[in-house]
Amino acid sequence: MAGAISRYLEEDHKRIDDAFRRAVSHEEEIEPTAYAEFRGTLLRHIGIEEKILLPAARLARGGTPLPQAERLHLDHGALAALLVPTPTRAIVEAIRTILDRHNVLEEGPGGVYAQCEQLPALDAVAIVAQLQAAPQVAMAPHVNSAVAMESLRSALNRAGYSFEF
Repeated sequence: MAGAISRYLEEDHKRIDDAFRRAVSHEEEIEPTAYAEFRGTLLRHIGIEEKILLPAARLARGGTPLPQAERLHLDHGALAALLVPTPTRAIVEAIRTILDRHNVLEEGPGGVYAQCEQLPALDAVAIVAQLQAAPQVAMAPHVNSAVAMESLRSALNRAGYSFEF
């Protein structure tokens, strides 16, 4: 049975997935309001994992990060970079590909969330309270400059992804 951390973060995944589906459900265009919701929920989710969950797990492991932490950091960087430019079909397909691979690492009996819950030194109740209390992320407008696109390609390359935009 999933613990409190898994339940909270997997429900967050469902909210993110729902907003994403609504944003990209029209073949001809990306729905801007739903995409903005998706972007905000995903950035918040990345933030709470990077600022609350992964540091708490590292601390509970005596300073040693979880084995999958580096992969999660790389994926988070790639996803955040993909959210900078105005979305295109190629960008949303890249996001979908990364999220499909990424969520498998986090969810389920052997996932990162379950691993966190099994750490005796980690207070799951306190962590969930911190996750719930985390604010929404302030979002800047999309940036489509050459510098932004080069940063995007660099983040994707670091994470081992190769997409064409």
